[in-house]
Amino acid sequence: MTENILKKYSETVDCPVRNVLDRFGDKWSTLVILILGDAGTLRFNELHRLMETVSEKMLTVTLKKLDADGLVKRTLYPQVPPRVEYELTERGRSLLPLLQGLVVWANENMPEIQKSREQYQAA
Repeated sequence: MTENILKKYSETVDCPVRNVLDRFGDKWSTLVILILGDAGTLRFNELHRLMETVSEKMLTVTLKKLDADGLVKRTLYPQVPPRVEYELTERGRSLLPLLQGLVVWANENMPEIQKSREQYQAA
């Protein structure tokens, strides 16, 4: 039994799940994906306005990471001033049901998680 478990999780360095979670599991990427999933196509300033507390620099970094992974498509329109729009790719859209399920789970379990945290801190 232990050998099977060790073998199953031995590829931790190249683990696809850890790699993907590391990439979009930061503070802002999941929110960007969820917002673009609801809104469709947004310009940078529209997305920034919806996210409120994210800095422009952090949103730029987040969008670049998501673009590099093929989750978000960045379209630059050559006009003055330049117009840039962001939307989910097919790969990004395929992630939506999983993230939406996580949102439901988190909303259902957060009160008990908070309670557990408080009990742990009190101990």
